[in-house]
Amino acid sequence: MGLFDKIKEPIFLKDDSEAERQLTVLQKFRKTATEELTNKLDEEIRRVDAGIFGEKAVRYELENSHIPMFVLHDLYLEHEGLTSQIDYLIVTRKHCFVLECKNLYGNIEINSAGDFTRTISYGRSTKKEGIYSPITQNRRHLELIKEIRSAEIGNIFLKAIFERYFYDTYRSIVVLANPKTVLYDRYAKKEVKSQVIKADQLAQYIRRIDSEPNAVSMSEKDMEAMAHFFLQIHKQPNIDYTEKFKAALEEACSTAAETENTEQAKATEILCPKCGAVMVLRKAFKGPNAGKEFYGCSNYPRCRSIINIQ
Repeated sequence: MGLFDKIKEPIFLKDDSEAERQLTVLQKFRKTATEELTNKLDEEIRRVDAGIFGEKAVRYELENSHIPMFVLHDLYLEHEGLTSQIDYLIVTRKHCFVLECKNLYGNIEINSAGDFTRTISYGRSTKKEGIYSPITQNRRHLELIKEIRSAEIGNIFLKAIFERYFYDTYRSIVVLANPKTVLYDRYAKKEVKSQVIKADQLAQYIRRIDSEPNAVSMSEKDMEAMAHFFLQIHKQPNIDYTEKFKAALEEACSTAAETENTEQAKATEILCPKCGAVMVLRKAFKGPNAGKEFYGCSNYPRCRSIINIQ
């Protein structure tokens, strides 16, 4: 850090969160929701709330890192039909970090193939489940950023240089925000292991990556310009967070209506006085009652019971 540098601490250029808005919408919707939706809404609210808690834990670590940086929280990027929601984008003097925050319950294991497995304990029993790789998720964020930044460069030669050294400047971090989570990465490949850390290791991790001998320093002006570039291309997502619950409610109402109609139909059915089967409306084709309608047992010919219509 230079003697006359103006930036001494983290600067949060964007600190709001779409998850906060989602939580507010869901909580408001729950107050008027039917009993059928309450459990589903509560589950979704707990999930969103856990994500917010994890992102706040990351914010605390960044805020108290005392590292000169620009921080943008919850970026939503679009480019040629592709989208990315980035938890944190951090611009330091030497790198741009794309951070994926995971507040996962249970312990996380990464095997030699890069697969992520979560183990959750319930008393004496345990449950193992595979989870989508946050490494892959973050890689897609980086690829979209690469496409966006590359499209801004008109010179073919400069574009080729940018794409060649892109991953020297832009780095992926996956942060496990739950302090109780135990990370088992003994058999993970080095390139995967180096991207997954606990929240309390975040400041140390950024300092270590920025201290790499080949890292190129940016001026404060360039740092700010990069941060503002991403801030300007951020899109406010237009999402109806209650839509899927409304659809579930409509389906539940439709099922209830069908059930009610079926019950009503059953209530109006005429049953055979002999065997109890449903009586069917029929018409006589011969004999003295030809042309007249009557009810005949649906078990005919095993049951020949009839009810004449007066």
